[in-house]
Amino acid sequence: MSRFATIAIVGRPNVGKSTLFNRLVGKRLALVDDQPGVTRDRREGDANLLGLEFRIVDTAGFEDQDAATLPGRMRVQTEKAVREADAALFMIDGRAGVVPLDEEIARWLRSEDTPIILVVNKAEGKQGENGLMEAYSLGFDNPVALSAEHGDGMVDLFDLLRPIVEPFDEIEKDVAAAGDDDEDAPLGPMKLAIVGRPNAGKSTLINRMIGEDRLITGPEAGITRDSIRVDWQWENDGEVHEIQLFDTAGMRKRAKVQDKLEKLSVADALHAVDFAEVVVLLLDATKGLEAQDLRIADRVLQEGRALIVALNKWDVAEEPSSLFNGVRNALDDGLSQVKGVPVLTISGATGKGIDTLVRVAFEQRAIWTNRVSTARLNRWFEGAVETNPPPAPGGKRIKLRYITQARTRPPTFVVFGTRTDALPGSYERYLVNGMRKELGFQGVPVRLNFRNSRNPYDE
Repeated sequence: MSRFATIAIVGRPNVGKSTLFNRLVGKRLALVDDQPGVTRDRREGDANLLGLEFRIVDTAGFEDQDAATLPGRMRVQTEKAVREADAALFMIDGRAGVVPLDEEIARWLRSEDTPIILVVNKAEGKQGENGLMEAYSLGFDNPVALSAEHGDGMVDLFDLLRPIVEPFDEIEKDVAAAGDDDEDAPLGPMKLAIVGRPNAGKSTLINRMIGEDRLITGPEAGITRDSIRVDWQWENDGEVHEIQLFDTAGMRKRAKVQDKLEKLSVADALHAVDFAEVVVLLLDATKGLEAQDLRIADRVLQEGRALIVALNKWDVAEEPSSLFNGVRNALDDGLSQVKGVPVLTISGATGKGIDTLVRVAFEQRAIWTNRVSTARLNRWFEGAVETNPPPAPGGKRIKLRYITQARTRPPTFVVFGTRTDALPGSYERYLVNGMRKELGFQGVPVRLNFRNSRNPYDE
């Protein structure tokens, strides 16, 4: 749990909340578009405003809708974000001025205990000045005039946030000073991304994991747009493990993705895969494995991430034994480059299999980050080459001298020898399969590079 102050941004749709969020975190994390209602789930980030550090929360646009509808469920998440925050930035559009929905939001915020800072965005120019004057009617302290797009007004925002944020900064510094620098400290929080086709149950699974309705769910396909990070602590055998969960937008076939916003959502999901350590490909057990699932899995492996395949909705699957065997065989055929990818059965609705899923994720990360000593690596290598010597294409011998592990995450090795460029792909697969079996790299991508030893007589 963060010791920094938490600041939420709230307002009606399309007033520039996500633009301000991106400016404060210094990255284009939140999707931004002229279309209203782009943001749906709460999105959190580490903000830095002129040296002031805090947690910033981007929320969905506040709309007056029934709680059973999608906009209504989005509003519930916004209300919860404000109540959990140490302060909230209430943003209005200076060009549009105060509209009835702004007045309704203001009435709700005045009834809450969270401190409110009124922010008038798009305040540049005469039209923005009129909106700034109208903002005084909302009943808050002097509003801050700014432009989230151009960065105007950030000093004024700093002055108002400083008394709220600085006390938390002092606590953070005290905690950091009390900590010890242990070179043998374990790995940081595991970065675990959940990917899959639309409506596979990704958000439902994460909500079940963390034990709260943190992410918006429902029967509508494609609810999730941004890739949302949720910090979670998993307890196992008395030990607490830190995990960063990433919920992502559903990925359809590229030919079906025509909408600009959906393209941005898919790109954001792929960025989450790049950032993750372990990726869970979630399948809908009621629909089985499709070609798009194999494409997603192949993309994850190409990026060098550890992969787990989880069959969700297993509690309502028909002919489960036949389904499991079919998926396992299809993965072995479709993902021949990586043998032994774990296949698990879970239910996001009931929670069955979640502990096993997380335990296997930690096991796969341990394999993904494993480093083998050079001595052990070359003992295996010499035995493998002696058992099955490389071929001699054209009657010219290929000599493999030694191997070294260049890096982890994913495990990457370099083989040195002569005429390695003539080595067939089948022999490379023989070496990789042997490494998986003998050195314990099952189920994770292994990269093998070859280098020719320099011949001093070439010149």
